[in-house]
Amino acid sequence: MEAGAGIGTVSDIVLRRAAPKELLLIEPAANNIPSLRRRFDDDPRVRIHHGYLEDVGDSVTADTVIAVNVMEHVERDDEFLSAAHLTLVRDGALLLLVPAVPGIYGSLDKAFDHYRRYTRSGLEDLLLTAGFRIETLHYVNFVGVAAWFASGRIFHRTTLGRGQVRFYDRWVIPWLRRSLLAIARKSSIAARPATS
Repeated sequence: MEAGAGIGTVSDIVLRRAAPKELLLIEPAANNIPSLRRRFDDDPRVRIHHGYLEDVGDSVTADTVIAVNVMEHVERDDEFLSAAHLTLVRDGALLLLVPAVPGIYGSLDKAFDHYRRYTRSGLEDLLLTAGFRIETLHYVNFVGVAAWFASGRIFHRTTLGRGQVRFYDRWVIPWLRRSLLAIARKSSIAARPATS
């Protein structure tokens, strides 16, 4: 299951590389649903649900829940994690990628409807409280924090021009946002990961 499937970029990678028997795509934005249908209607493994992870509750189960750059858009991230926990089978995996470094939160984050950025310890506490056992939790994309900080905190940008987008896509996006990657498993007994 992918929560916040967007236009299916991550879903496409999952289908090609992991080859799941079934993949449920959950997407709340109505304008993304036609793109998902065009992209995946011919794939019998894919089902599309217009709504939120919290909507499906215990009506479906999954062995994996993927949420890439989703939780920062969710006002109640604790409820999102509880819904993921409820949906997963025992020992099911949760894969999260979230933006980090709250100190660089600025106008770009606001324009992209981000409620927050995460710290390692804050995300760890959320996962443990929701009943997950953490397998890995670390920072990725170290380069580019300064560019994001300058755009959103110094220049107060809320969008990027066409030339800037081309430049960012080619040179900055691969390094832009310092993020946290978490892989956790549903467990009745949560345990803190070894420090690295």
